[in-house]
Amino acid sequence: MDNDDLVLPTPVNFPAFPYDPPYSIQIDLMSHVYTSIEKRQVTIVESPTGTGKTLSLLCSSLSWLVDEKDRARKGQLSQQSLSSAAPSWVAAQALDIRKRELEAEDKEYEERLAKARKTEAHFRILARARVTKKQRVTVDLVQGRVDEDAYLPDDDCENNQDNFSPAVRALMAKVDKNNKRDPASQGDEPSCTKIYYASRTHSQLSQVLPELTKLRFKHLALGGAGPDESTMRNTSRVDRDPCQKKRTFGDVDGDKCEVDQRQWRTVSLGSRKQLCINEDARSRPGDIDEKCRELLEGKKNTRCQYLPPVGDDSRMLDLRDQILASPKDIEDLATSGKNVQTCPYYGSRRAIPQAELITLPYNLLLQKTARDTLGIDLTNQVVIIDEAHNLIPTLLSLSSVRLTSSILSTSLKQVSVYYQKFRNRLSAMHALHLKRLLNFLDAFQRVAMDWMAQKLSAKSKRQDSEVITVPDFIHRLGRKVEGINLLEIESYLKRSKIARKISRYAVDISEGEKPERHSSGVATPPLHTIEALMLGLAGASEDGRLIFSAVGDAVEIKYQLLNPSALFRDVVELARSVVLAGGTMSPISAVVSELFTYLPPNRLTTFSCGHIIPASNVQTLLLTKGPSGLDLEFKFAQQSNPQVVSELGQIVLNFCNVVPGGIVIFFPSYASLNFAREAWSQSGLLDKFNVKKKVFLEPQESSEVEMILREYATAAKTHMPLDKKTGAVLFAVVGAKLSEGLNFSDDLARAVVVIGLPFANKNSPELQERMRYANQAEVRSGIRRPVGVKDAATEMYENMCMSAVNQSIGRAIRHRGDWASLVLIDRRFTLPAIRGKLPQWLRDDVAVCETFGQAMKHLGNFYREKRQRTVC
Repeated sequence: MDNDDLVLPTPVNFPAFPYDPPYSIQIDLMSHVYTSIEKRQVTIVESPTGTGKTLSLLCSSLSWLVDEKDRARKGQLSQQSLSSAAPSWVAAQALDIRKRELEAEDKEYEERLAKARKTEAHFRILARARVTKKQRVTVDLVQGRVDEDAYLPDDDCENNQDNFSPAVRALMAKVDKNNKRDPASQGDEPSCTKIYYASRTHSQLSQVLPELTKLRFKHLALGGAGPDESTMRNTSRVDRDPCQKKRTFGDVDGDKCEVDQRQWRTVSLGSRKQLCINEDARSRPGDIDEKCRELLEGKKNTRCQYLPPVGDDSRMLDLRDQILASPKDIEDLATSGKNVQTCPYYGSRRAIPQAELITLPYNLLLQKTARDTLGIDLTNQVVIIDEAHNLIPTLLSLSSVRLTSSILSTSLKQVSVYYQKFRNRLSAMHALHLKRLLNFLDAFQRVAMDWMAQKLSAKSKRQDSEVITVPDFIHRLGRKVEGINLLEIESYLKRSKIARKISRYAVDISEGEKPERHSSGVATPPLHTIEALMLGLAGASEDGRLIFSAVGDAVEIKYQLLNPSALFRDVVELARSVVLAGGTMSPISAVVSELFTYLPPNRLTTFSCGHIIPASNVQTLLLTKGPSGLDLEFKFAQQSNPQVVSELGQIVLNFCNVVPGGIVIFFPSYASLNFAREAWSQSGLLDKFNVKKKVFLEPQESSEVEMILREYATAAKTHMPLDKKTGAVLFAVVGAKLSEGLNFSDDLARAVVVIGLPFANKNSPELQERMRYANQAEVRSGIRRPVGVKDAATEMYENMCMSAVNQSIGRAIRHRGDWASLVLIDRRFTLPAIRGKLPQWLRDDVAVCETFGQAMKHLGNFYREKRQRTVC
């Protein structure tokens, strides 16, 4: 019997949710997510910040996982019963035996993890007692002269499979993969259904595990009863979990106590940059991935000391169990690896099969090569992508490849030197692939040089950039290259690891006449960029474009995939269910049109909930006129109009007089912000702002952001008598460093102001090509828009703009008791098409201010009411 034959009904309530009762919108959200997972759907969820989005996503998905495991268990037992032809009493006895076997397996596994928790606690005590000393270098990348055999391609990649069918090749590859000895080799370890929880950054993912610990999933370990639910709800995590309390205070026997809370088997995945604990390798300049691979391949004392010897899995298995025994974020994972002197990067990979919840950044989930490297199989698994408003830009970024004429020239030179040196020692197949690679690189460099020569020609009217389709580019490479299977060469580069060997040889011979190892670190091989470009060229002839640009005397070539759904479709088709969640997903139509046009209607659902704050805690104003009656429309040309900028300064000055605490004001670009700052400085308006509120500007250097935010927060919370300076004003840029991911709660943003519509630069060749592609794709789909209705390109252009606006205004309301005004300054915000793309939770309660006086009246009444309520 298939597990899905038993349909799971959506729960009426979710007992594991830590706050009783949940808000109705939280129940609605959890019910929707649970149902979407059960029905194998893709869903887009919009839940404003402050509504408990992360907690609701975890509670609903893990509740489904509990029910799914129960369904799977019943399916196993039912299958056992149906397959038995014995008398009923014999079948019943066999079924009872099987139940006890499954229970014994569960108990054995729990005891193993309990033992791992005890071991981990022991190592933590030893680590605290250990005197920390500077690590002594025991791994040396400098080993003197290396035998030239080390530079030859791997023997096991010899491609003599050309006469085999694809099915046979796939089977051989699978057998080969299972036979490889890798620190993360998973062998026949049992796997289970998982929740993959992805977000853009590790800092965003670090917020997931604290929410996980709040959930109240019941689980009794090794017998005994835990505290009652009311006690659990009203005590701290340490106090309500006796084992956690004992572990916190260093009692290594704490794991023998009763545990009321279920310990989810959780793994946090990260890159080597976050998880490498080899200080010697980290301290060397160069690419950490390359250094790690070199140390992995090393022999004896050249192998990383944190990797167990080949064939000895005991240390890695112990670390795996410790990782699974209790949830750990990236920092905890690195600490555990240091405590047991075992690599946490490979340890976390080893824990994937048995994990129930896996947190990971976007790039590790979305790229097939990264998933294959980590051993991630999304088949029939649940994928949750949080902060999903970043998904489309991330997909486009991951699918783009940028290289320069310098990288191209270096790659050609390195391959040529390598081929000349080793061609008599290469097998026929290796020589053939490298010769094809040389032909490709040589033709590519010729095309780039010809393009630059034509641009520099006095008679040429060629612009600084040109967009070329993939077929046109292949044609320009010439007949010698047109017949080459680029995907085959890319596959060869990956299998043979020849890019690293060529790079090492090129760098080594540059140190002297004879090849020697050097201590300058390992750089990223330029051929890896070429490899990524080949993969793009071979996989998306219609959806890909090459953009040639002149940068000084050099040529920059960028490959751009125009269709973000191409990269994401693999995830959607493999996974059981995909949940895209964000505080602000509006306009949702943009996500659907760019990612899911191929899905049947019954596979795609959407959900958008209101806010938990009272309606009286937020007001949204659309300001169309300034104090002098000037129409406010901040198109590009108007952003540097002295009269318009002066009018804007008067608006800001009036706002500083009535808004308490902090004001965050978003400009459409750095250029417009800098022009306004200069104009206001010359006119004296900037000094007038400073009389009421301390002025801060968004820095252009990322290193300065934290300091500016800290100083702004201190000033925004400063309350003085009304006749003196009170609070602060922060001028920022939409889509820049302060427009998303930051928490401007309470006094940090009693008003958020957005100036103008931040449309992207239409002169960008990448954007022009994306817009052209959007129209072409719509024509191919057979959709015919009514006369007078904007085309797909214009719709996409507006959607990009409003998505950025919505992220900016979402900085203000961060929790149920928060309150703020949202002011959008530009008459174009009143247009139905633009206004309809605001978040649903504020879309229907917007005040259009035809005069500046109306806006000031609304603001005055709003803050007066809040001040009176505070006094009361």
